Amino acid sequence: MRAEQITDPVAYHGEGPVWSERWGGLRWVDMLAGDVLSLGADGSVERKHVGAIAAAVRPRRAGGAVIAIERGFALEAADGRVTALPPVWDDENVRMNEGGCDPQGRFYAGSMAYDKRPGAASLYRLDPDESTAVVLEGVTISNGIEWSPDGARVFYADTDTNRVDVFDHDPVRGVLSNRRPFIDFSAEKLRPDGLTVDADGGVWVALANGGMVRRYDRAGRLDETIELPARKVTACTIGGPALDTLFITTSREKIPPGEDPLAGALFRAMVGPIGVPVREFAG
Repeated sequence: MRAEQITDPVAYHGEGPVWSERWGGLRWVDMLAGDVLSLGADGSVERKHVGAIAAAVRPRRAGGAVIAIERGFALEAADGRVTALPPVWDDENVRMNEGGCDPQGRFYAGSMAYDKRPGAASLYRLDPDESTAVVLEGVTISNGIEWSPDGARVFYADTDTNRVDVFDHDPVRGVLSNRRPFIDFSAEKLRPDGLTVDADGGVWVALANGGMVRRYDRAGRLDETIELPARKVTACTIGGPALDTLFITTSREKIPPGEDPLAGALFRAMVGPIGVPVREFAG
């Protein structure tokens, strides 16, 4: 299967696509520009600046959005006003990088050092009462995170491990445990980036240096490959009114001018009505 381009190369480092009927369709981030992008019904793209970094975005049950920003979190109200919460850490050499919500409405977002220093990052949890906790330490590039359809398992990529791992999820405490490998890309030297999980438990993984998205079934077996005409494939989500469209973001970060001309564009592939409605932040 091959993906179809649906925008020009509008992002320098496109990431984190999310479909929500609550906010009228698809949003994603131009992470290093600090912008949240919105796709109009006519294919137009609107851009909203939220800070130095816009790492991840999810809808709020009360309206608006929760956003992972450079060193913590921000809340967008239903009227569009954005309020930054107190920074979670002080180190200016570390920034947020990706995130997602669990079925209970907690928002998890992970970090990375600007210089990609091994072990310098962590995975954090923002609870609905705006308190925060460290969920996982010793991370290098915290990337895609998503829950299984029943919420019992969490799929997670620390890109430098060349793996997607799976954890057990405690729905009461929001704790992750029993980490084990789910997909190992080491032999192929592929780097897992963002990911999403469909209604059948299949895991779709964007491969940052592979020019493709792959689907693995619930047992971790390769099931589908979607090729893109851009090398740096960063993240994906299943959306559309029928939850049948895989939206895929790409990046042109550090790509020389003239190379990979479609890098930074948004793409889609029709995969059938297998999406799961986005999980919203309860705060």
